[in-house]
Parts: sequence; C-alpha cells; structure tokens
Amino acid sequence: MLTKSTHDIAASFSRRGVLAATAGLMLGLASFTGAKAADDTIKVGVLHSLSGTMAISETTLKDTILFLIDEQNKKGGVLGKKLEAVVVDPASNWPLFAEKARELITKDKVSVVFGCWTSVSRKSVLPVFKELNNILFYPVQYEGEESERNVFYTGAAPNQQAIPAVDYLMKEEKVKRWVLAGTDYVYPRTTNKILEAYLKSKGVAQEDIMINYTPFGHSDWQTIVADIKKFGSAGKKTAVVSTINGDANVPFYKELGNQGIKAKDIPVVAFSVGEEELAGIDTKPLVGHLAAWNYFESIKNPANEKFIKDWQTYTKNPKRVTNDPMEAHVIGFNMWVKAVEKVKSTDPDKVIDALPGIEAPNLTGGVSKMLPNHHITKPVFIGEIKGNGQFDVVWKTPSLVPGDAWSKELDGSKDLIGDWVEKKCGNFNVKTNKCLGSGS
Repeated sequence: MLTKSTHDIAASFSRRGVLAATAGLMLGLASFTGAKAADDTIKVGVLHSLSGTMAISETTLKDTILFLIDEQNKKGGVLGKKLEAVVVDPASNWPLFAEKARELITKDKVSVVFGCWTSVSRKSVLPVFKELNNILFYPVQYEGEESERNVFYTGAAPNQQAIPAVDYLMKEEKVKRWVLAGTDYVYPRTTNKILEAYLKSKGVAQEDIMINYTPFGHSDWQTIVADIKKFGSAGKKTAVVSTINGDANVPFYKELGNQGIKAKDIPVVAFSVGEEELAGIDTKPLVGHLAAWNYFESIKNPANEKFIKDWQTYTKNPKRVTNDPMEAHVIGFNMWVKAVEKVKSTDPDKVIDALPGIEAPNLTGGVSKMLPNHHITKPVFIGEIKGNGQFDVVWKTPSLVPGDAWSKELDGSKDLIGDWVEKKCGNFNVKTNKCLGSGS
C-alpha cells in the first residue's frame, strides 16, 4: 500500500506525464499547423530599395508587387495557394542587395524575386541567383550586354529605348550635337558606349559628342549645366540624352530651369525620369523636355484606365501615379503566374523552361511575349513633359520591338545572341557557333 507521500509523488509524476504528453501533442499540432500554413503559401521576394538615393524610384515598385499579390490572392492565389510577400530593404547599398537576395532564397524560401533598379544592384545579385538557382524578374531599362538563365528582363534593352530616342531626335528635332549625361555606373557608361558608336555610325563627329558622369545623389549641377549650355551654343541643334538615375534628377532639372534652358533650345530626353520622379518637383520649367519609355500613364485604353483606378484604390490615394517600371512588373508578374500554372509547380528549373513563349497583356493595348533570350517584346514611346507632371506621347513605334540582349552597335557583341531554348546559352556566337561560357 502506498503511503500518502509516495502516492502524492506518484500522482505528481502522473500529472507531469499527462502535461508533458499534452504539451508534446500541442507542440506537434502547432508545428504541423505551422508547416501546413507554410505549405499553403507561396513566398514571393521583393528586393527594392526603400531608403537611400534610389528610394525615390524603387519604393513604388515594392508597392506594385504588394498590389499584384493582393489582386492575385483575390482570384484564389496560384495553384490553390495564397501568395505571401517577403519584403526586404537593400537600402541603395549594392553589396547589401546580394546579402538580402541570399537571405530571401535561403532563409525565407521564396520561389521568385521581383527586384533591383540599377544595373550595379542587378550585377551584385547575379552570382547569388545562379548559385542558389532562383528566379529574378528585373523591371527596369538597362544597358543590355547580358542574358542570364536565372534572370528575366522585363525592362527595355537599348534597342527598345535609347536607340529609338536618338533616332527620334535626329529625324524629328534635327539634332546635330549630343550631350550624353549619366550617373557614374555600369548602365549609363555601357549605354553611352553604345550610343556613341551608334552616333558615329550615323556620321556624327567626335567633337559633337560631349560625355559627362556624376556620382549617385549628385546635387551641385551649376557648372555642368553651364557647360551644357555653352556646348549647345555652337550654332548646331543640341540635345541631352540623360541616363542620370535616382534623386540626382531633382536638382539637375531645377538647375536647367534656373539657367533658362528650355526644351525648344536644348531638349533633354531622359531614360530614368518618369511620372514618379516628376511627382516630387515643379515641372513647369521642364515642359517640352522628353522621356523615352515603353509605357506612360497618360496612354488611353481600357486596360490602363482600369489598372490606374485599381492602383489608386489599393493605395487609397487618387493622386498616386503609375510608370513604366511598374508596368514591367505587371507583365513579369503575370508571366510568372502563367508559367507556374502551366507547369503546376514553383520549381525554378521548370518555371525557367516554361517562361519563353509565355504572353501577357501590357497596359498600352498590346501583348508582350517572353523571348528565348529572356527579354520581352515592347512598344516604344517618346513623351513630352506637361505642366501637370504627365507626358504627351509625341511618337511611338508602329509595333512591338523584340528586346536584344546584345547590342548590334558594339564589335564584341554584334555576333552574339541569347537563346535559352535551343542553344541553352546566354551569349552564343552565331559566326563561330560557340557558346562563350557565362551568360553575361
């Protein structure tokens, strides 16, 4: 017979056993529920600067992906699962982009990443996406000279923005002298190398080309703008082709106004200034200056009007603008959804193989297609800045233009193509029939 104290001890052990068993069961259920919850979502990485010099342009792209995810989840998600955004801030710090990309893929287990703006940030993350075999959708115009298996380029290649812009200025504005002004990093330098070669092939003399680079966030434009003004006073029609990026555009345009440079005298055509950037400055002195993009908010058609309305409803801001890189994210996101649904999997290898040939409507009335070189077809528009910060389209291509991964203007590139369908190569030389190794 048990004594009271022994009985109490036994009962105590018994209670502990029940509690332990119950706790174990609860923990097991919780972990099962957590695993089930994780299994019920598909994680989507968002890799855009929310602070630093590029936040002026990139923050709205983060909001765009959140909006697209919200819209897709209202339709039931993808493959019966909800999409879940994982947002990080690489803070306009190029090495940090690589760290954050690695974190998204290894720690957060995202199935795809939408992100980057500058080419230096994209170049920073390329080794990570290749090593870990994940997918990046890159939504911004860039210098080309690249075709990577793990990257899908939904922004413009040079033949979809820079070259048509120069053609427009030559033919319509009769420009004879050229200022190539850019931020000092890979996109402006490579784009200007392509443009310089293109201008010379059209008979433009070296002395009629002025090239200038400034650091990110540059704010003192007085001397440079004075130099541009002087360069444009030689009796030949002069234009500025601007690859200035980020918040440096605000003081640049202000200084143009301060020094009385009007569009009719020296027009500026910009590749990185859209509705979002103009929303923060007084645009009256800029009326008549130009931008080349593949989309403008002012383009009238039912698809664009619906998108603008839905976007402003989502952001609860009737003045929130739309712009070209946003549209690139719309196209890329919808292509990714279609590819995932086609292969019934988020497995990167399957999705990468499925994407070429996928089509998705753009917001300007056409249908864009993903090409074997991982670039897309896009229309090109030249827009003139209006006093309200919007653009009046003054020129457009008659049809969609296929993006060239490699520039026909550069000797080292003119024989190269990207083809991830048949050649399984990002830089295949059509003359030697050889793949030159890495995709970029």
